[in-house]
Amino acid sequence: MKIVYSPRYCEIYAGDPAAMPGRIEAIRDHLEGRFLFLEPEPATEADLLLVHSRFHVQSIRRDAHLYEIASLAAGGALLAARTAFAGEPCFGLIRPPGHHASPADCWGFCFFNNLALSLKALTVSGAVESAVILDFDLHFGDGTDHVFRGDPQVLYLHPEERSAQAFLERIGTELQRAGNRDIFALSAGFDRGREDWGDLLTEDDYRRLGGIARDYAVQHCGGRRYALLEGGYNQRVLGKHVLAFLEGFA
Repeated sequence: MKIVYSPRYCEIYAGDPAAMPGRIEAIRDHLEGRFLFLEPEPATEADLLLVHSRFHVQSIRRDAHLYEIASLAAGGALLAARTAFAGEPCFGLIRPPGHHASPADCWGFCFFNNLALSLKALTVSGAVESAVILDFDLHFGDGTDHVFRGDPQVLYLHPEERSAQAFLERIGTELQRAGNRDIFALSAGFDRGREDWGDLLTEDDYRRLGGIARDYAVQHCGGRRYALLEGGYNQRVLGKHVLAFLEGFA
Protein backbone atom coordinates (compact mmCIF):
# COMPACT_ATOMS: atom_id res chain seq x y z
CA MET A 1 0.00 0.00 0.00
CA LYS A 2 1.44 3.35 -1.09
CA ILE A 3 0.50 6.91 -0.10
CA VAL A 4 0.98 9.78 -2.54
CA TYR A 5 1.84 12.92 -0.57
CA SER A 6 3.75 16.18 -0.87
CA PRO A 7 4.50 18.66 1.92
CA ARG A 8 3.15 21.30 -0.44
CA TYR A 9 -0.37 19.91 0.12
CA CYS A 10 -0.13 21.48 3.58
CA GLU A 11 0.19 24.98 2.08
CA ILE A 12 -2.80 27.29 2.45
CA TYR A 13 -3.93 28.18 -1.06
CA ALA A 14 -7.52 29.37 -0.33
CA GLY A 15 -9.90 30.22 2.51
CA ASP A 16 -12.30 27.29 2.12
CA PRO A 17 -12.72 24.31 4.52
CA ALA A 18 -10.72 21.95 2.32
CA ALA A 19 -7.72 24.29 2.55
CA MET A 20 -7.89 24.90 6.30
CA PRO A 21 -4.61 24.74 8.26
CA GLY A 22 -3.80 21.39 9.81
CA ARG A 23 -6.25 19.33 7.75
CA ILE A 24 -3.70 17.37 5.71
CA GLU A 25 -1.36 17.07 8.69
CA ALA A 26 -4.16 15.50 10.74
CA ILE A 27 -4.29 12.65 8.21
CA ARG A 28 -0.58 12.41 7.50
CA ASP A 29 0.26 12.00 11.18
CA HIS A 30 -1.95 8.89 11.36
CA LEU A 31 -0.41 7.32 8.24
CA GLU A 32 3.31 8.00 8.68
CA GLY A 33 5.24 4.93 9.72
CA ARG A 34 2.48 2.62 8.52
CA PHE A 35 2.74 3.05 4.74
CA LEU A 36 5.37 3.96 2.15
CA PHE A 37 5.03 7.54 0.89
CA LEU A 38 5.58 8.62 -2.73
CA GLU A 39 6.13 12.24 -3.77
CA PRO A 40 4.46 13.38 -7.01
CA GLU A 41 5.32 15.83 -9.76
CA PRO A 42 2.79 18.44 -10.98
CA ALA A 43 0.49 17.55 -13.84
CA THR A 44 1.42 19.23 -17.10
CA GLU A 45 -0.92 21.46 -19.02
CA ALA A 46 -1.35 18.61 -21.53
CA ASP A 47 -2.48 16.39 -18.66
CA LEU A 48 -5.01 18.96 -17.48
CA LEU A 49 -6.36 19.36 -21.01
CA LEU A 50 -7.34 15.68 -21.05
CA VAL A 51 -10.40 16.78 -19.06
CA HIS A 52 -10.53 20.57 -18.86
CA SER A 53 -10.94 23.29 -21.45
CA ARG A 54 -7.99 25.55 -22.17
CA PHE A 55 -10.03 28.49 -20.88
CA HIS A 56 -10.61 26.75 -17.56
CA VAL A 57 -6.93 25.88 -17.13
CA GLN A 58 -5.97 29.47 -17.89
CA SER A 59 -8.55 30.82 -15.43
CA ILE A 60 -7.00 28.79 -12.60
CA ARG A 61 -3.51 29.82 -13.73
CA ARG A 62 -4.35 33.46 -12.95
CA ASP A 63 -3.69 32.62 -9.29
CA ALA A 64 -0.12 31.32 -9.51
CA HIS A 65 -0.02 29.71 -6.06
CA LEU A 66 -3.40 28.03 -6.48
CA TYR A 67 -2.36 26.70 -9.89
CA GLU A 68 0.84 25.23 -8.46
CA ILE A 69 -0.97 23.35 -5.70
CA ALA A 70 -3.94 22.29 -7.86
CA SER A 71 -1.69 20.97 -10.64
CA LEU A 72 0.38 19.13 -8.00
CA ALA A 73 -2.83 17.50 -6.70
CA ALA A 74 -3.65 16.42 -10.24
CA GLY A 75 -0.11 15.07 -10.58
CA GLY A 76 -0.59 13.16 -7.35
CA ALA A 77 -3.72 11.57 -8.79
CA LEU A 78 -1.83 10.55 -11.92
CA LEU A 79 0.89 8.92 -9.81
CA ALA A 80 -1.73 7.10 -7.71
CA ALA A 81 -3.44 5.76 -10.83
CA ARG A 82 -0.16 4.57 -12.37
CA THR A 83 0.84 2.92 -9.09
CA ALA A 84 -2.50 1.11 -8.88
CA PHE A 85 -2.33 0.02 -12.51
CA ALA A 86 1.09 -1.49 -11.79
CA GLY A 87 -0.54 -3.61 -9.09
CA GLU A 88 0.06 -1.68 -5.85
CA PRO A 89 -2.99 -0.26 -4.01
CA CYS A 90 -2.60 3.47 -3.51
CA PHE A 91 -4.15 6.42 -1.65
CA GLY A 92 -3.71 10.00 -2.77
CA LEU A 93 -3.37 12.24 0.29
CA ILE A 94 -3.84 15.27 -1.93
CA ARG A 95 -5.59 18.61 -2.01
CA PRO A 96 -7.39 20.57 -3.42
CA PRO A 97 -10.13 17.96 -3.93
CA GLY A 98 -11.59 17.53 -7.39
CA HIS A 99 -14.99 15.88 -7.82
CA HIS A 100 -16.92 19.17 -8.29
CA ALA A 101 -14.65 20.29 -11.15
CA SER A 102 -16.21 19.95 -14.62
CA PRO A 103 -14.46 20.48 -17.95
CA ALA A 104 -15.16 24.22 -18.08
CA ASP A 105 -16.01 25.25 -14.51
CA CYS A 106 -15.65 24.30 -10.86
CA TRP A 107 -17.03 24.92 -7.40
CA GLY A 108 -17.18 23.24 -3.96
CA PHE A 109 -13.49 23.76 -3.05
CA CYS A 110 -12.39 21.97 -6.26
CA PHE A 111 -10.36 23.31 -9.20
CA PHE A 112 -9.14 20.40 -11.36
CA ASN A 113 -10.86 17.02 -11.37
CA ASN A 114 -8.05 14.85 -10.05
CA LEU A 115 -9.83 11.53 -10.37
CA ALA A 116 -11.20 12.18 -13.84
CA LEU A 117 -7.77 13.28 -15.05
CA SER A 118 -6.11 10.18 -13.67
CA LEU A 119 -8.61 7.82 -15.30
CA LYS A 120 -8.55 9.69 -18.61
CA ALA A 121 -4.80 9.33 -18.72
CA LEU A 122 -5.17 5.56 -18.42
CA THR A 123 -8.02 5.21 -20.92
CA VAL A 124 -6.55 7.58 -23.53
CA SER A 125 -3.24 5.71 -23.41
CA GLY A 126 -5.08 2.43 -23.93
CA ALA A 127 -3.81 1.03 -20.64
CA VAL A 128 -7.37 0.33 -19.47
CA GLU A 129 -10.61 -0.15 -21.36
CA SER A 130 -13.06 -0.09 -18.45
CA ALA A 131 -13.24 1.40 -14.96
CA VAL A 132 -15.64 1.92 -12.10
CA ILE A 133 -15.64 4.93 -9.78
CA LEU A 134 -17.07 4.79 -6.27
CA ASP A 135 -17.59 8.25 -4.80
CA PHE A 136 -18.39 7.88 -1.09
CA ASP A 137 -18.14 11.57 -0.29
CA LEU A 138 -21.22 13.12 1.31
CA HIS A 139 -21.78 15.19 -1.84
CA PHE A 140 -22.51 14.03 -5.37
CA GLY A 141 -19.48 14.48 -7.64
CA ASP A 142 -21.22 16.44 -10.35
CA GLY A 143 -17.93 17.25 -12.06
CA THR A 144 -16.90 13.60 -12.33
CA ASP A 145 -20.38 12.66 -13.50
CA HIS A 146 -20.21 15.42 -16.11
CA VAL A 147 -16.88 14.18 -17.45
CA PHE A 148 -17.95 10.54 -17.79
CA ARG A 149 -21.69 10.75 -18.42
CA GLY A 150 -22.42 8.61 -21.47
CA ASP A 151 -18.91 7.13 -21.52
CA PRO A 152 -19.32 3.33 -21.87
CA GLN A 153 -15.81 2.79 -20.47
CA VAL A 154 -16.46 4.35 -17.05
CA LEU A 155 -19.24 3.75 -14.51
CA TYR A 156 -19.75 6.40 -11.78
CA LEU A 157 -21.42 5.34 -8.51
CA HIS A 158 -22.54 7.61 -5.65
CA PRO A 159 -24.77 5.62 -3.26
CA GLU A 160 -27.14 7.41 -0.89
CA GLU A 161 -28.71 5.80 2.20
CA ARG A 162 -29.91 7.03 5.58
CA SER A 163 -28.18 4.41 7.77
CA ALA A 164 -24.60 3.21 7.83
CA GLN A 165 -25.60 -0.44 7.39
CA ALA A 166 -27.81 0.32 4.39
CA PHE A 167 -25.09 2.52 2.89
CA LEU A 168 -22.47 -0.23 3.10
CA GLU A 169 -24.88 -2.84 1.76
CA ARG A 170 -25.79 -0.57 -1.15
CA ILE A 171 -22.12 -0.11 -2.00
CA GLY A 172 -21.60 -3.88 -2.05
CA THR A 173 -24.66 -4.42 -4.24
CA GLU A 174 -23.77 -1.71 -6.76
CA LEU A 175 -20.19 -2.92 -7.06
CA GLN A 176 -21.28 -6.48 -7.73
CA ARG A 177 -23.57 -5.19 -10.46
CA ALA A 178 -20.61 -3.32 -11.98
CA GLY A 179 -18.95 -6.64 -12.77
CA ASN A 180 -15.42 -6.98 -14.08
CA ARG A 181 -13.44 -3.80 -14.76
CA ASP A 182 -9.80 -3.04 -15.51
CA ILE A 183 -9.38 -0.70 -12.53
CA PHE A 184 -11.30 0.62 -9.51
CA ALA A 185 -11.01 4.30 -8.54
CA LEU A 186 -12.53 5.88 -5.43
CA SER A 187 -13.35 9.48 -4.58
CA ALA A 188 -12.68 9.13 -0.87
CA GLY A 189 -14.62 11.82 0.95
CA PHE A 190 -14.78 11.48 4.73
CA ASP A 191 -17.45 14.09 5.44
CA ARG A 192 -20.02 11.30 6.03
CA GLY A 193 -18.07 10.42 9.18
CA ARG A 194 -19.40 10.66 12.71
CA GLU A 195 -18.76 14.16 14.07
CA ASP A 196 -18.28 15.45 10.52
CA TRP A 197 -20.90 17.06 8.27
CA GLY A 198 -22.79 13.84 7.49
CA ASP A 199 -22.44 12.30 10.98
CA LEU A 200 -23.09 8.77 9.69
CA LEU A 201 -20.05 6.45 9.49
CA THR A 202 -17.87 5.26 12.39
CA GLU A 203 -14.26 4.11 12.23
CA ASP A 204 -15.48 0.51 12.00
CA ASP A 205 -17.80 1.48 9.14
CA TYR A 206 -14.91 3.01 7.21
CA ARG A 207 -12.84 -0.11 7.84
CA ARG A 208 -15.70 -2.23 6.47
CA LEU A 209 -16.05 0.11 3.48
CA GLY A 210 -12.35 -0.28 2.71
CA GLY A 211 -12.70 -4.07 2.95
CA ILE A 212 -15.69 -4.11 0.60
CA ALA A 213 -13.69 -2.04 -1.89
CA ARG A 214 -10.63 -4.29 -1.55
CA ASP A 215 -12.64 -7.46 -2.03
CA TYR A 216 -14.38 -6.10 -5.12
CA ALA A 217 -11.08 -4.99 -6.65
CA VAL A 218 -9.43 -8.36 -5.98
CA GLN A 219 -12.37 -10.31 -7.40
CA HIS A 220 -13.23 -8.12 -10.39
CA CYS A 221 -10.36 -5.71 -11.18
CA GLY A 222 -7.23 -7.84 -10.78
CA GLY A 223 -6.65 -6.05 -7.46
CA ARG A 224 -6.02 -2.71 -9.19
CA ARG A 225 -7.43 0.02 -6.96
CA TYR A 226 -6.71 3.55 -5.77
CA ALA A 227 -8.48 6.22 -3.78
CA LEU A 228 -8.10 10.00 -3.75
CA LEU A 229 -8.98 12.32 -0.87
CA GLU A 230 -12.02 14.52 -1.41
CA GLY A 231 -13.94 15.91 1.61
CA GLY A 232 -13.65 15.47 5.38
CA TYR A 233 -13.29 18.46 7.68
CA ASN A 234 -13.34 17.62 11.40
CA GLN A 235 -9.65 17.30 12.15
CA ARG A 236 -10.30 15.58 15.48
CA VAL A 237 -11.65 12.47 13.73
CA LEU A 238 -10.46 12.82 10.13
CA GLY A 239 -7.13 11.02 10.48
CA LYS A 240 -8.72 8.13 12.38
CA HIS A 241 -11.39 7.72 9.69
CA VAL A 242 -8.87 7.74 6.84
CA LEU A 243 -6.61 5.24 8.62
CA ALA A 244 -9.55 2.91 9.31
CA PHE A 245 -10.56 2.98 5.64
CA LEU A 246 -7.00 2.24 4.52
CA GLU A 247 -6.70 -0.65 6.96
CA GLY A 248 -9.60 -2.27 5.12
CA PHE A 249 -8.56 -1.08 1.67
CA ALA A 250 -4.99 -2.40 1.93
